[in-house]
Amino acid sequence: MAKVFLLLSSPKRAVPVVSMLLSFMCTSGPPTPEVTNLKVARPNIIYILVDDLGYGDLGVYGQEVISTPRLDQLATEGMVFTQHYAGAPVCAPSRASLMAGLHTGHTTIRGNLEIEPEGQQPIPDSRITLAERLRDVGYETAAIGKWGLGAPDTEGVPTRQGFDYFFGYNCQREAHSYYPDHLWRNEEIVHLAANQDEARGLYSHDLLIDETLRFIEQPRDGPFFLYVPLTIPHAGLDVPEESMEPYRGRFKERASERQGRYISQPTPRTAFAGMVSRLDRDVGRIVDLVDELGLSEQTLIIFSSDNGPHQEGGADPHFFNSSGGLRGFKLDLYEGGIRVPMIARWTGAVSAGTVNKHVSAFWDVTPTLLDLAGVMTPDDLDGISFLPTLRGETQEQHKYLYWEFHPSVYHEQVWKQAIRMGDWKGVRFSRKEKGDDRIELYNLVLDPSETRNVASEHPNIVDEMATHMSNAHVPSTLFPYPEESR
Repeated sequence: MAKVFLLLSSPKRAVPVVSMLLSFMCTSGPPTPEVTNLKVARPNIIYILVDDLGYGDLGVYGQEVISTPRLDQLATEGMVFTQHYAGAPVCAPSRASLMAGLHTGHTTIRGNLEIEPEGQQPIPDSRITLAERLRDVGYETAAIGKWGLGAPDTEGVPTRQGFDYFFGYNCQREAHSYYPDHLWRNEEIVHLAANQDEARGLYSHDLLIDETLRFIEQPRDGPFFLYVPLTIPHAGLDVPEESMEPYRGRFKERASERQGRYISQPTPRTAFAGMVSRLDRDVGRIVDLVDELGLSEQTLIIFSSDNGPHQEGGADPHFFNSSGGLRGFKLDLYEGGIRVPMIARWTGAVSAGTVNKHVSAFWDVTPTLLDLAGVMTPDDLDGISFLPTLRGETQEQHKYLYWEFHPSVYHEQVWKQAIRMGDWKGVRFSRKEKGDDRIELYNLVLDPSETRNVASEHPNIVDEMATHMSNAHVPSTLFPYPEESR
């Protein structure tokens, strides 16, 4: 087993994750099962996507303050990916990349483009989503959680994008409240009487978990694809007291005042820790139900996050070391904004307690799940299936990974590009008006925290990255590059 290091606050605090996993395995259950069912036809798929959880927010990835025993246990039962990347450093484009199998140089949605009174820019009907592709080969499909890829009554709503069933938030702005006055079931609004007039009767995360468990329990003859985009731990920092109580009095706190839709929070560190613990508990409930129903050998469970940790609403990613020693946070194309945890468990098919450093990204998920379902990956996708990695087989590698970020509502941000090419990482900011659009270059092996720009020492690598950046970017009328909008 390769020794892989996950960084904490600095390279000096690097922790060998294999050692951590072995420690967990010694205390959390039976020995590693033999891999036997590699040929299970079309297994069930549960893809759990959480909101703004940083690379370092789980115990298995080095978290030392917040307790995450159930996700750590999931890691001992499956495979931990140490170099997995989100589709973008913010919600909508990251999720669009996941659903489309494309990087943000090719996706239609490349930023958070809001629609009033509720919703975001829709995925066009012409784009075939992962859910549509799986439904076409016999999967029952459901999405339970936060959508953010098409306002109500548009072509982008989940039930018009391949999902047989949807329950949750249509609009990601509405998801900033954990006590909303309504959610959506399919294309019908569901009024929550207990939350009317700013009452706090029903915690939305709990409703999403209950609905997820009900869906899994339903008897069916064929396989299912369940997409669970949960809202925790995105701001506002708000969670029932039972989840905050274990952390009460442990931290020095600085109250957070109300910011737009984000509530005021007198103990934001306690609230954030409580939210992550509640998330951990409830992922455990999902896994337990799969096991109780005897579905563990027929179900691939993948857990990941949509981008790096946030700083709004009183969140303090510095205190919790939420980026795991990586540079940057949500909105950044440095590693801390886009490198995310990913854990995959499929009992008997994925070797338990393994750590893998394969470089992968959200746009690889669609090819992987199609591969799992026995479907050829279409030529117009950017991703590469990592099913061989899950199976312990020889894996095809990317020539490069590419991101671009359009600031949209984040007016203080500049247009950005990033590329990962082998061990090299390039980041470019659009500062043409200042005569400066040079590429910063970092060696992620020698400098995983991206502190030393070595572009001047490797001009040939910089030139190659510039060529790839140009080729990977397809102009967009919705999200134009600054020069394209003139």
